[in-house]
Amino acid sequence: MKNYYARYYNEYLWLIREDSWVKDLQGIRESQLALGNGFLGSRAVLEEIPYDSKPGTYIAGLYDNVGSQVSELMNLPNPFNFKITAEGEKMGVATMDVIDHRRVLNLQQGLLIRRSVFQDTRGRKYDYQSMRFVSMQNKNIGLMQVIFTPLDDKAEITIETGIDTSIHNAGTATEGRKKHFKVKELGQFNNEGYLIVESFGKQHKVIFRSGFYYETNHKKIAAKDNVFSLKLKKNQTVIFTKMFYINAFSGESDIEKIKTKTEKEFRKAFSTKFSTHLQNQTKQWARLWDNAGISIWGAPETEKNMRFNIYHMLICAPHDNGRSSIGAKALTSEGYRGHIFWDTEIFLLPFYLYAMPEAAKNILLYRYKRLDAAREIAKQNGYKGVMFPWESAGVGKDETPDRARDLDGKIIKIHTGSLEHHITADIAYAFYHYYNVVGDDKFFNEYGYEVMFETARFWASRVTYNKRKKVYEIKNVIGPDEFHEDVNNNAFTNMMAKWNLLTAYKLICSLKKKDSKCLKDITQKISLSKKEPLAWKNIASRMRISISKKQVIEQFDGYFKKKNIKIKSWDENFIPIITDKLTPRDYNKTQLIKQADVIMLLYLLSDAFNAKTKKANYEYYIDRTIHKSSLSLPVHASMAVELGDKNRSFRYFNAALHADLSNLHKNTHEGVHAACIGGTWQVLVNSFAGIRIYKEVLTINPSLPKMWHKIALKIHFRKNLIKLEISNEKIKLEFVPGNKKRKIKIRVFGILYQLYPGISVFSRSKYLKEKKEEYL
Repeated sequence: MKNYYARYYNEYLWLIREDSWVKDLQGIRESQLALGNGFLGSRAVLEEIPYDSKPGTYIAGLYDNVGSQVSELMNLPNPFNFKITAEGEKMGVATMDVIDHRRVLNLQQGLLIRRSVFQDTRGRKYDYQSMRFVSMQNKNIGLMQVIFTPLDDKAEITIETGIDTSIHNAGTATEGRKKHFKVKELGQFNNEGYLIVESFGKQHKVIFRSGFYYETNHKKIAAKDNVFSLKLKKNQTVIFTKMFYINAFSGESDIEKIKTKTEKEFRKAFSTKFSTHLQNQTKQWARLWDNAGISIWGAPETEKNMRFNIYHMLICAPHDNGRSSIGAKALTSEGYRGHIFWDTEIFLLPFYLYAMPEAAKNILLYRYKRLDAAREIAKQNGYKGVMFPWESAGVGKDETPDRARDLDGKIIKIHTGSLEHHITADIAYAFYHYYNVVGDDKFFNEYGYEVMFETARFWASRVTYNKRKKVYEIKNVIGPDEFHEDVNNNAFTNMMAKWNLLTAYKLICSLKKKDSKCLKDITQKISLSKKEPLAWKNIASRMRISISKKQVIEQFDGYFKKKNIKIKSWDENFIPIITDKLTPRDYNKTQLIKQADVIMLLYLLSDAFNAKTKKANYEYYIDRTIHKSSLSLPVHASMAVELGDKNRSFRYFNAALHADLSNLHKNTHEGVHAACIGGTWQVLVNSFAGIRIYKEVLTINPSLPKMWHKIALKIHFRKNLIKLEISNEKIKLEFVPGNKKRKIKIRVFGILYQLYPGISVFSRSKYLKEKKEEYL
């Protein structure tokens, strides 16, 4: 039997494989092997749509709230729908005997390839092969090729394809499954089918176009319908090719004009050979990997697993000027209803800052374009400035549901939407992080300063003054640790607010000196008085956190008085094992915490704390954190690297790296853990490779695991390209300037250099010899 796609199976380190059909893994594979291009996302459901499969087709930013408590990412009709009946028997993993089955996600080229051999009830075998992808060149199209051969006898087959509209959103904890679209139009003409669906809320319309042809005996035949029959001889191969086109438009658009425009675009794509589209796909992915790829000498499996994570960040990168952002499950499911959390700005954004700065800008534009909604949230809650929602969707209002399923499956009321306010400082932090890495003055003049000042305004109105202690406090919040609700003076929230206030004040002072006109324009736009920045500075200087004599930061007021239960055992993935006697409702009575909280603070504001404080808090909280969020392990890994805890750093990193590949959290079927994926990249690049912004200077100080010989990657920094080869003892750096400034400051192995274009080599031995000195 000929393997038609053998050439795409060859590079082991670029392949994520499914080597057999295991029904219980069906949902996990649909998430792991998903396809996407930033505009479209498609779960890797098998073409025959087995029972209990969950087809998912998503357009970034398309939400609907009709029939739901809050807005949900719309699950749209499935174009990867292809069913074959052979001699009256439906072909598929659930209906025939599976003699052989394998699927491969080719990370290098964004291809999903399948080969299955089926046997019917009379013992006749059939060879089924397929390839599909969504185009990285033309974001609106996807293609699928199916190659079918009857192996033992002649066969009459019936084909059923088209766009499957029997699709619904998955059920949530408090609501059953539901549709979010209705069919407005459909038709078939000129060997092409089209379909228009509309969201129930009428904000969105989506048009689908599809074309289909098949080739056998060296003849190419256009299919006139989505259902037809063929008679094949033994070993006669038929190749089916299907292309679809998807685009979305607002409910007010002129449908007839849209139909004419999209038909023209589809026809142009459909007239192009499948092989040409495949070549274009390969070229586009080669460019992406050239920019974002990371090579690890001495750890090929780790390199492969990191490629899986980077792949999933590449297929959800937004390219739409702020129309959409990235949800907690990226574009692999409607888990968490497709909502955007702090996950995007804190855990995913750093990858885009260094690898795809334009995508990073789009992520921040999503927040800026919803600034008026954030102003309204602040106003409704009695505050000034902007208050970003804990969960955001299409328009930027708070979309947090009031109930959710707890860790043990019970339905509970949740308060994150009303109390988890640190997200406002997190987003300000992301804007400033962008400014430091990308150095985009134009962007910051137009958008960034306004966000920084308006978020500072929020915190100035959010704090309360304690006259007795002469300090400012923030009461009634939830920190990153969501086990403890409605607490006072959460250290993470207070310190991030302090950072936000102080940074906004410093930016005001800086603008006065370098661009007074810009400052005048912004202050007039948002009616910022001269007294407000001084108030920010005063509040920041008196923000309260509690620190013990042993330098341990109290997570919130009264935390140290909680029942002190330490973790004593861990599973094979280094996840703590908690006694069954404790239920999730008991955690708030103890010092056990859900995820990195104080440790998160030390990681984000690393240059604000000394090594002694970091070590004291790391050792204290590590025995109390049970990592019930996928965000937690990467943060602990990074802190372990910084503190020289090499054993734990790699174990945490490795567990986080396998979160979705090994279904570590038992819920990958609900979509990949986007924040964990981004956090793992940060461990590798920002911690192991030591590439970070420290006091506004690009710093490289590696601490690679012993088994790694070196790593190679490219980063973008302030419109320049830097190619790096990094080992613990030597760094080879090629600086390719991208603007008029032909030099940059960089600190390597602790020494400050002026870097000029070309190749430079740095050694740690020089630092060890002269570590007291700095050179310019």
